[in-house]
Amino acid sequence: MMTNFFDQFMSPSFLGIPLLPLALTLPWLLFPTPTPRWINNRLLTLQSQFINRFTSQLFSSINPGGHKWALLLTSLMVFLLTLNMLGLLPYTFTPTTQLSLNMGIAIPLWLATVLIGLRNQPTASLGHLLPEGTPTPLIPVLIIIETISLLIRPLALGVRLTANLTAGHLLMQLIATGAFVLTPTMPVVAALTSVVLLLLSMLEVAVAMIQAYVFVLLISLYLQENV
Repeated sequence: MMTNFFDQFMSPSFLGIPLLPLALTLPWLLFPTPTPRWINNRLLTLQSQFINRFTSQLFSSINPGGHKWALLLTSLMVFLLTLNMLGLLPYTFTPTTQLSLNMGIAIPLWLATVLIGLRNQPTASLGHLLPEGTPTPLIPVLIIIETISLLIRPLALGVRLTANLTAGHLLMQLIATGAFVLTPTMPVVAALTSVVLLLLSMLEVAVAMIQAYVFVLLISLYLQENV
């Protein structure tokens, strides 16, 4: 049994070699590779339909100038979704529970959307820092507040993904430990706890999918403001 519940969030290593690059590379090896055949198999067809539906839904409200991001954001969605789902398997490691990884993804993408806005429409991008019709005495205060709100966006992106996945995994570990400890003394309570664990596991599957979607959706909203 674990001596520390937070050991499951430590970056794994083998003989001093970090396994995080392997954990980030493995999901890409699990995806089916498209073939030159006229008719694909069921798995490829399902994957293509999911990607097409997600891309069309995500970019339906974005100007054509932002459609260049379709490949990047769709790949990011599939990547985060696969990492989150694989992390729910026993004896696995979830890279998206590491704040450093999530911030490493969030900051460059957020900064890219800001720079695109400053390059293509600098007036409109700077205009977001000051709402229309603001009284003159409040202008300096609102500019400072909106600037802080802009700079805190990547932090909110990374922390949201990390906190939700970490809290879910930790709660599952606590309930599983409780069911294991209660089995010899109170089997009925242990059975009820196991049912709660099963329901929580189903909830965590939904959370894993929703958090990946929310992460990409917020980036698309930031992109929409700057294109």
